[in-house]
Amino acid sequence: MPKTRTPLRPQSPFLRWLLQGQTQTIEGPFEAESKAEKHTHPWYQVMCLTGVDYFSTLGYQPGIAALAAGALSPFATLVLVIVTLFGALPMYRRVAEESPHGDGSISMLERLLSFWQEKFLVLILIGFALTGFIITITLSAADATAHIIENPLVPHWMDHPVGLTLVLIGLLGAVFLKGFKEAIGIAIALVALYIGLSAVVVMEGFYEIFKNPQVWTSWQQQIFQSHNWWSIFGTSFLLFPYLALGLSGFETGVLVMPQIKGGPKDTPQNPVGRIQNGKKLLTAAALIMSVMLLCSSLVTTLLIPPQEFQPGGEANGRALAYLAHEHFSTWFATLYDVATILILWFAGSSAMAGLLNIVPRYLPKYGMAPEWTLASRPLVLIFTLIAFVVTIIFKADVNAQAAAYATGVLALMGSAAVATTLSAKHKKQKVLMGFFAVVTLLFAYTIAINLFKDLGGLKIAGFFILLITFTSLISRVFRATELRVTEVTLDEAAQRFVREEARHNHGRIRIIANRKNAGDEREYRLKEAQVRDDTHIPEDDVVLFLEISIDDASDFAHRLDLQGVQVGPHRILRGTSSSVPNALAASLLHIRDETGRIPHIYFGWTEGNPILYLLRFILFGEGDIAPVTREILRKAEPDPQHRPYVHVGG
Repeated sequence: MPKTRTPLRPQSPFLRWLLQGQTQTIEGPFEAESKAEKHTHPWYQVMCLTGVDYFSTLGYQPGIAALAAGALSPFATLVLVIVTLFGALPMYRRVAEESPHGDGSISMLERLLSFWQEKFLVLILIGFALTGFIITITLSAADATAHIIENPLVPHWMDHPVGLTLVLIGLLGAVFLKGFKEAIGIAIALVALYIGLSAVVVMEGFYEIFKNPQVWTSWQQQIFQSHNWWSIFGTSFLLFPYLALGLSGFETGVLVMPQIKGGPKDTPQNPVGRIQNGKKLLTAAALIMSVMLLCSSLVTTLLIPPQEFQPGGEANGRALAYLAHEHFSTWFATLYDVATILILWFAGSSAMAGLLNIVPRYLPKYGMAPEWTLASRPLVLIFTLIAFVVTIIFKADVNAQAAAYATGVLALMGSAAVATTLSAKHKKQKVLMGFFAVVTLLFAYTIAINLFKDLGGLKIAGFFILLITFTSLISRVFRATELRVTEVTLDEAAQRFVREEARHNHGRIRIIANRKNAGDEREYRLKEAQVRDDTHIPEDDVVLFLEISIDDASDFAHRLDLQGVQVGPHRILRGTSSSVPNALAASLLHIRDETGRIPHIYFGWTEGNPILYLLRFILFGEGDIAPVTREILRKAEPDPQHRPYVHVGG
């Protein structure tokens, strides 16, 4: 029995290209990283990939802060920075430490439950992730389109927001069809260009404030005429939920951790170097963004007239670009526009990278997606198509998508807060548990305010959750008769039983499938007598019993370990599995391959409603075992001459 399933082998050149790089269905949390580890990058390069989303918020975050907080925008941004550095950053450093294989906070919550509850929790979280990441792609592309259209050098014939946004999304998808390495290379160049130009604009802003100190004085008078320090920070804290989009980027930072180059002593079970470098990525990104957000908020609030931040104003959604046009030459301002457009366009790359990492890690493993979803290119096409549909529905309107974006991002961050709190509780770290509990309450408050403001995001997330759940269950049904045991092992006693069986019965290996009850000698004596009578097994032929018990029926791919047990004169092979028919079929094929003999397996006839048996098989791994076992064998071994025989008596 091979240790891994063989991926699909397409015949046409197009399908070979489409499924190139398809991983194999393997068991274990770090096996799926084997391919990624061959193409790892230094942490600061991977930071650029996750940072295109995070850093690109500079394009619109100062404007959002000014609209929400007015003259208090720098203080509200300071609250955002405090939450970033002393809430979100410690939280995600903990996630990086406990989930270094690219599973993100989802895997931490996944461990809290078992059976179908675990699977449905993951489906719900993936639904929120899909909401946040898809809207990241569409919103960023729509914002890039707005910057293109609003540039004075752009001709009027390009004033088609939906069409232009679709082109940008299509180009993003084309980059990922080409490869992940190319995406990181583009991200490095764009982040360096955008952060560098933004720093120039911000420094010019401070220079303007230095030349005109009355701007600073006027701003101070405006604030302290109606506020004291307590009301300033109280109001700023209450306004925090409206600025929470500035926290985007943390979840993708931990999702792409397999791309981070670790240390020479790293092992898959203990990637210490990768964890350290992952923490460096998160810390560096948070520090860079915190400085840039504070500085940009201050200069835009002091130098841009408040009316320009309003919808229709020239600084609406593009505050730093406004300053670039006001204080620099047209060509520098246009260069800044180009850099802003490019990083907003490519901001969706971190979201695409997150989706390409998270979906293959969970859905195929649960049997809730076809095996071709283990290849990245089909997923790129699917996610690009979904982004097209979302763009058309929202007519490439940035403001219309903001609620959905916030809902997806904040739901994932909220789940991370809960996960870290429970992790600290499990490890009896009371101080950390209290700290993360406070962070959890803060995110709960933020999520509640955003939902109260607009339920549209929750509706979209609900649609994605229902879509994923429905398609996942359909996939599970269609994949139910796949041979999904990844490996079969026999202990020493089981191997001896099989070898001795192969030497008797004129080379025939006769196996009786049994559902263990009392497990005593009488049970096996009666079962053997019944099967011999029903199927006419010769009296002098020796038989083996094969017993499979169910552990977690919600699992899909798994390893099967068989132990040899002797009860009186009766020899039994026992194992546990998520599916009895799959385990029986895998055992028969393994015995055939090990002995060179085609085994015969014997079942008793079952009576009852076939629909109920089908549901029992899908949900609980049992059902009408004999015909399902034969169907699995038929699909796994197309040649009837080499297929194990299935006998049913009764």
